Amino acid sequence: MQANWRDHIVSTQDVLRGKPRIKGTRIPVSLVLGYLAMGRNAEEIRREFSDLTEEQIAACLDYARELSEFEVVAP
Repeated sequence: MQANWRDHIVSTQDVLRGKPRIKGTRIPVSLVLGYLAMGRNAEEIRREFSDLTEEQIAACLDYARELSEFEVVAP
């Protein structure tokens, strides 16, 4: 499932010190990615965090993918 992470992930200084999180929650993207890295699937994550949708979980992966493509050009 392809999700546009910008529809689901926000970062504001007043919540979680600006860490990226699922919009409307205090669930950090890093937590969801950690669960996925441990081998948990979307269904298992949703059992743990019933407010999350599969689309939001997919958005976390899309966010991580986009960050991994970031390139720094040396001067």
